This record gives sequence, structure tokens and C-alpha cells, in this order.
Amino acid sequence: MKILFLGDVVGLSGCRKISKDLLGQIQKNNIDFVIINAENADDTGVGLTKEICQSFFENGVDVITTGNHVWDQKDIMNFIDKENRLLRPKNLFEPAPGRGFEIYKSKKNYKVGVLNLMGNVFMKKCDDVFKISKDFLEKYNLKKDYDFLIVDFHGEITSEKNAIGHYFDGKATLVIGTHTHIPTNDARVLKNGTAYQTDAGMCGDYDSVIGMNKDNSINRFMKKDSIKHFPADGEASLSGVIVNCNLETGLADSIDSYIFGGLLKNT
Repeated sequence: MKILFLGDVVGLSGCRKISKDLLGQIQKNNIDFVIINAENADDTGVGLTKEICQSFFENGVDVITTGNHVWDQKDIMNFIDKENRLLRPKNLFEPAPGRGFEIYKSKKNYKVGVLNLMGNVFMKKCDDVFKISKDFLEKYNLKKDYDFLIVDFHGEITSEKNAIGHYFDGKATLVIGTHTHIPTNDARVLKNGTAYQTDAGMCGDYDSVIGMNKDNSINRFMKKDSIKHFPADGEASLSGVIVNCNLETGLADSIDSYIFGGLLKNT
């Protein structure tokens, strides 16, 4: 059982790459289940729309996760209640539209739980992520309620991502960080069998400042003439991880960083 998780899709560049290459990459790498974070997929670089979600589903995506920009395109609020393949962070203040956890069936009929969480440090205010995680793990169990559990932790700081990874170690198949858009070189299986990487990177143009036009971003830092951030529009790289899952334990046998196309190294 192989699961592909892809980091934040950014703007039209990232969406074009998904449409052009994802189905072929799924086939080439014998992928059974695909999860993608798409909270930056709109052409403005923030939020996503119903049309983007439908395009991703048509191109092989099984589940879409999000983060702090989930509501930036307002029409998504109506769509998310109707589409259980689209998740928002579970620890958003209630009541909030949609859901932060769901169990899905893979192509091989395995049950895959996907949990979407958001960090508390330097992020929009939300419920205590460790309390929500504790409550979740008291309610659900690996191999009892689902065959595999994937946790997307959308957070700003490395230490919080590290901590949540260790907290879920032995209780999830994969804990993967999103939000900071640069892939980290620390993919590994933790002591108790959970695959982990601090950040999956982004599916976007890396000739940029975390997916945004580099010249405009530099001008904003230098307080020169600039406008609102907008996405870079060169060829995107797909960036994430591939996890080989153990069918007996539900934990990870291995994890490999995955990068395809664009300026980053091809696989």
C-alpha cells in the first residue's frame, strides 16, 4: 500500500502541474491513495474553489486538506459541507463548516483515515491542537477504526511539528507538515513506526518566495513600491512524500521524499 502526499498547491502554476502530470506519476509510482493540501490553489494564491477541487479529483486526488487560508474564497463554505473529500483543520473553532477528519476507502478497499490539524503558534487562532489530538486518539485507534491514518499538520514552526509527530508516533501511519512551502530533508520513520517529515514543500514555482512572485516579495520586505502578494507563474515542481504502509500494523515500512519537475530535482 503506497500513499502519496503532496504539499500546498500554489496558484495556477501548481494547478497546471497537477493537471498535466499527476495521473502519470500515480501510475508510474504505483500509488494507491493520494492526498494533497490545496489551501493556496486559487489563482490569487490563497484559498481554493469548488472548480479546483473537482479538477483535482478528476486528476487522481482522493482527499484534499487545507489550512489557515481555507475560507479565503468564500464559496468554498457551501461546497465543503457537501464534499467529504475536502477537509479543513479539525481544531478550527466550532461551529465551522465541513469536517476535519474522515475515513475513506482506497482503491484496494483499505480504510484510510485522514486528520487535518493546524498549529497554534504564529497561526490564526484555533483550538488547542494537542488537546484536540488527545481527544481524537482517545476516540479512534489504528487498525481498529481504520487501516491507516494520515495526519496533515499545517503549522508555522518546526518544534510544534516535531512535537506532534512524536505525539502520534505509533498511532498514525504518517505525520506530515504543511504550510511553510519548502521541503525539509528529514523524512524518516520514527521510533514507534510513524513516518514523518517536517514540511512536504509546495506544488508550485520554486523560482519565487515560497510560491509568490519574487520581485514583488523582495520589494515588500524592503518597503518599496509593491502590491499584494501574487503567485509566481513558472513551471511548478510537485513536492511531497511517498509512504510504503505495512498492511499488518498500519504503520510505515518506509518514507521517501518525492519531487518531480520544475526547478527542483526530478525523480
